[in-house]
Amino acid sequence: MSQVKIVTIGFTKKTAEEFFTRLIRAGVKRVIDIRLNNVSQLAGFAKRDDLRYFLRTIGGIDYHHRPDLAPTQQILDAFKKNKGSWLSYERDFLALLSARKVEREITPELLNEACLLCSEEKPVQCHRRLVAEYFRSKWGNVEILHL
Repeated sequence: MSQVKIVTIGFTKKTAEEFFTRLIRAGVKRVIDIRLNNVSQLAGFAKRDDLRYFLRTIGGIDYHHRPDLAPTQQILDAFKKNKGSWLSYERDFLALLSARKVEREITPELLNEACLLCSEEKPVQCHRRLVAEYFRSKWGNVEILHL
């Protein structure tokens, strides 16, 4: 495969209309849910089973859950609950991805024209950006688009 196009999105502060419209306009073929907890009542329309249904029905988009691309609860808690530094979070999460060897478990074909989903509104301090950049560092020719 010559180039892999990875899209990312967070559902927070987006209406369902805005969320699904962005995915469809970006030409997303599958959503890769990289949240550790994807069944929380707080997720609204992005709760796992509802999201799978909406993606298929509204946009003909496939849904996959990949918790191997999510941080551990310990890494999340250190950053969010204990107000840890982003640099520590980033270091620990990238070390986790490396230890898991996710670039061997996930193919470029799976991520091409796919959208990495999490809850954070913006990608700046979000693991979806780190995941996309990690794959670019391993595979090379990866284009990243944050919606």
